[in-house]
Amino acid sequence: MAILKAWRYVSSVPAIDVDELAHMGVRAILLDRDNTCVPRDAEHAPQAVLDWLDHARELGLELCLVSNNFHSTQVAQSARELGVQKVDHAMKPAPFAIWAALKRLGIPREAAVLVGDQVFTDVMAGNLAGVRTILVRPQSRTDLFYTQAFRVVENIVLSGVTFEQDDDSTSEKGDTTRS
Repeated sequence: MAILKAWRYVSSVPAIDVDELAHMGVRAILLDRDNTCVPRDAEHAPQAVLDWLDHARELGLELCLVSNNFHSTQVAQSARELGVQKVDHAMKPAPFAIWAALKRLGIPREAAVLVGDQVFTDVMAGNLAGVRTILVRPQSRTDLFYTQAFRVVENIVLSGVTFEQDDDSTSEKGDTTRS
């Protein structure tokens, strides 16, 4: 089903070639928070994510967290630390928060990419909103109980998918271990 298929599959946020995205005309990157930018079992993003965001800003890209997290203070704190705008209570896979973020940024959906770690929230929401999607592996094995259930089905959906790695490692086809 096309709605469950990401445009790209990449091992992590820092492994995404932001120079290539900018060259392709991407002007905004929408990012999930939990297990995409910030590990679920941590309060802060890894330095590699912060460096990647700095490089994206240097290229003039607009950045915004679009998070289902209902803890507004956590999302606001992360947005400040990451230096990005935010939309919380996103209710993905509904596309409304993505459209709201794009409107706030003044960017058409054709010039945006959504990056997230879940097929049934991030990828579906991006596809429903009409933006390209990049699925990354979750940063942590820690998940909410209902996310753990979705991960089981995700492993079936992702059977045989190749995740692009950063330059320091090789791509592994069929490695769909997601949690």
